[in-house]
Amino acid sequence: MKELYLQSGVTTRQITPENPTGAKGGACQAVPGDDMRFSYAASKLGKGWKVNPFIWLEHGKTAVLADIDGPGCINEFWITSDLPCFNDLVLRMYWDEEETPSVEVPLGSFFAMGHDFAPHEVYSAMVTVAPQRALNCYWQMPFRKHARITLSNEGHRDALIVAYKMLYKLHVVEEEAAYFHAQFRHSLTTVQHPEHVILNGVKGKGVYVGTYLAYNTLVSGWWGEGEVKFFIDGDTEYPTIVDSGTEDYFGGAWNFNADNAVRDEQFKNAEKEYNSPYLGMPLAKAVNPHGPRKYSLYRWHVMDSIGFREDMKITMQTLGWHQNTMYRACPADIGSVAYWHQMEPHTEFPKMQSVEERCDM
Repeated sequence: MKELYLQSGVTTRQITPENPTGAKGGACQAVPGDDMRFSYAASKLGKGWKVNPFIWLEHGKTAVLADIDGPGCINEFWITSDLPCFNDLVLRMYWDEEETPSVEVPLGSFFAMGHDFAPHEVYSAMVTVAPQRALNCYWQMPFRKHARITLSNEGHRDALIVAYKMLYKLHVVEEEAAYFHAQFRHSLTTVQHPEHVILNGVKGKGVYVGTYLAYNTLVSGWWGEGEVKFFIDGDTEYPTIVDSGTEDYFGGAWNFNADNAVRDEQFKNAEKEYNSPYLGMPLAKAVNPHGPRKYSLYRWHVMDSIGFREDMKITMQTLGWHQNTMYRACPADIGSVAYWHQMEPHTEFPKMQSVEERCDM
């Protein structure tokens, strides 16, 4: 992030439904009654007041949230909706007129809240989910010629309210600046193949900056022994970078304090939730102490980014402990988001699963 003291006088704009183009002096131009679904509340106030603060996104439709000519950089993005299932909405971002998106992620998962039926708050440097389901992110997203951001409602219900704001700055983008990317993947691991792919098929030069997991363990015991492996620049059978366990990669240790987190014997495996600027587990939900449990985990590689020059692949095993103190394969239902910057062009992403296949995490 650029030092604040160097930004004096920089051209700053913000897109909202009240100023959909971000034009200078272009906000609050709507007139109550001009075929706007939300203007009635301002009918006695008139133009210049809160006339058009939201949009309505029908199911099966796509809205263009931002269409910006560059060069510049998106610095802040906030969004929320009345739709109960945020992951029915898919966020896509296109840089410099590219044909395929550099970001394609269900909305909730992009903001580290992948469990629609277990909503939770997140407090970190790059992403914050504030009460009530207010999604904020501060990933820096540069573009040279153009930025286009869309939101698609792939569910079966209308989003009656979508509120959003996107703050960006118009300035020269450095030659070495790489474009922001984020990709969603979902898998059901098995005893026969206890591995989830976080990222694969990335070609080119870039830097990896973050991982989010919506993790559903399908076993009742400890589940977090699987290693996160980074295969970099031609690695095939063996990775260059590896963590010694899932809880280690996300900054925890000793089963996230599971044995000591609670005193109730029936919830002996209730791991301890935590938030910090660059890593955390803001959700550790055990609805049934003997059934599947939901975990939400993030790791932002801001101070410890991982560079690559040719290619990158990231995998995670789903292993736990057997009663005989041996590792065992643990089936799991996992949705993940990988965040990275790279120089374009990027390889085309795998086809996004249908909403029925990916929800509910």
